Amino acid sequence: MHDIRFIRENPAAFDAALARRGLSPMAAELLAIDEARRSKILAAETAAAAQNAASKEVGAAKARGDEAEFQRLRALVAEKKAEGARLTAEADAEDARLKDALARIPNMPLDDVPDGPDETANVEIRRWGTPRVMDFKPLEHFDIPAARGGLDFPTAAKLSGSRFVVMRGAVARVHRALAQFMLDLHTQEHGLAETWTPVLVKEEAMFGTNQLPKFAEDSYQTTNGWWLIPTSEVTLTNSVAGEILDEAALPIRLTAHTSCFRSEAGSAGKDTTGMLRQHQFEKVEMVTICTPETALAEHERMTKCAEAVLERLELPYRTIVLCTGDMGFGAQKTHDLEVWLPGQNTYREISSVSTCGQFQARRMNARYRPAGGGKPEFVATLNGSGLAVGRCLIAVLENGQQTDGSVTLPQALVPYLGGKTRITADGVLV
Repeated sequence: MHDIRFIRENPAAFDAALARRGLSPMAAELLAIDEARRSKILAAETAAAAQNAASKEVGAAKARGDEAEFQRLRALVAEKKAEGARLTAEADAEDARLKDALARIPNMPLDDVPDGPDETANVEIRRWGTPRVMDFKPLEHFDIPAARGGLDFPTAAKLSGSRFVVMRGAVARVHRALAQFMLDLHTQEHGLAETWTPVLVKEEAMFGTNQLPKFAEDSYQTTNGWWLIPTSEVTLTNSVAGEILDEAALPIRLTAHTSCFRSEAGSAGKDTTGMLRQHQFEKVEMVTICTPETALAEHERMTKCAEAVLERLELPYRTIVLCTGDMGFGAQKTHDLEVWLPGQNTYREISSVSTCGQFQARRMNARYRPAGGGKPEFVATLNGSGLAVGRCLIAVLENGQQTDGSVTLPQALVPYLGGKTRITADGVLV
């Protein structure tokens, strides 16, 4: 959420930042609401002062027997009390209107984020690995013989509908091994604290990480008001909501492996075959809570943590910085990692790593107490996939596929698979 004080002091800069996002100016409209809210508050305070002054005179008029003045003052007290209540209610309504408007406006991009309308303006900043040259036409993951029996889409459709999968046998085990490998790497080498969180959360948690109110249709809500998390960014980030942390406790670096749920609203027709875009999937998430001054360094660090997963799995990838038109709602800057998928002959997103500045902290009221003293300040928050487990499985299957239909698995997974190194063409882990 944006700070209305910043908008008051920098309306042109605020509108310029929105223009980079492809949005129309909003400062004047927001400041008009803010001015109406502030004028109502001032008028309510003035009415309260008049009520208090008249209240003090009521007793004196009664004591000196001035009945007319006594009655006039009583009426004035009642009038000012009603006026104050009305103005306070109007101020509260303007305040709610302002907060709702601010909550629907995306974060301001950092200066070094490239401008552009969509993904065509994203900028590649580095690559790692060389896609393997195959002497046969590479298949997509759902057509590889080694994986076909382990990816059961018909049964999933019978149980739940489209965009679900039932995994079996060797494929299910490799999927589980990938999540364990990621958690071990992040906790043992990257210094992230493993966390287990609920997947059902209150509305306030979804608001805190900017899924609500604007993107309600992208998530699932239960009949009793809980929301299914689209990523554990929601739970990990909101774990500090409403708190004042000591600066010495920062940075807080967390990771969690959870199921995630997305309605994929607006994605009709996209990636409908296979398991690239699912309603339910698993992800190992990374979240950092830090001071604003260290957020950019943490962003680079978190990106390296995600890249390390792909490098250990010997999966070629590229890292790009998203342009202003392709960046997520809450992000100031985003690095996307795109893994090479031979079956599609292209790179596809497998991780987004974003720094959000104080945008989410302001929504959550998450602050820290500076070590040098002074009033509490809002923390900075970052989040990133480390990685999406299902998409990583796709990459492992497609990059490891062989002429005979088998799949050779990355060496990094061998300790998690009991020493097994490949899936045979008939789906057996050997």
